[in-house]
This record gives sequence, structure tokens and C-alpha cells, in this order.
Amino acid sequence: MTNASLVPAVIHEVPLQYYVFFATALFCIGVTGVLIRRNAIIIFMCIELMLNAVNILLTAFAAYRADPNGQIFVFFIMAVAAAEVAVGLGIIVMIYRNFQNTDVNLLSRLRG
Repeated sequence: MTNASLVPAVIHEVPLQYYVFFATALFCIGVTGVLIRRNAIIIFMCIELMLNAVNILLTAFAAYRADPNGQIFVFFIMAVAAAEVAVGLGIIVMIYRNFQNTDVNLLSRLRG
């Protein structure tokens, strides 16, 4: 039995290119948000959007190849993203308590 015969037919109803275009659009929106926005919370949300775009691609390629390795990578990426959010939001809360603002341009005052 080949890997192609293990993939359910419903997966092949949506072409792989649609997943690639969708993930590319999400990733570009995330990069644009990181480069343009100044609010630290929005920047973290855009980083999460980029990570989710990568997760969509890994899951789509894993489903098309009937290989669970991509989905295992997605699990680890989600765990790292959760840790990143926990640490990042903790830092943002402490910055907001000290400066009453989350603008990343104001963080140059932290240099000393």
C-alpha cells in the first residue's frame, strides 16, 4: 500500500496550491503588521499569525503526503508559541506598568 492510497479523498478536493496561497497571504499580513505597527501587543499577534501560516502549510503538506511528521512539528511549534506568548505578555505587562504605554518606540528609554 502506498502513501497516496492512505490519504482520504476529501483531502484532495481542495488543491494544495490553495493552502499555499492562503498561508502566503497570512504570512505576508503578519510580516506587514510586524514592520508597520508600533504597539507591542499587535506585533505579538502578527508573529502568532506568521506561526499559524507555517502551521497551515506543514499540516497541508503532511496531509497530502500522508506523513504525520509535519503534524508533529506543528505540535512543537504550538508549544513554543504558547511559551513565547506567556513570556512576551509578561514583559509587556511590566513595560505597561512602568511606562503606561506599549509603544515599542518608547522602549529606547530602557537602554540606560
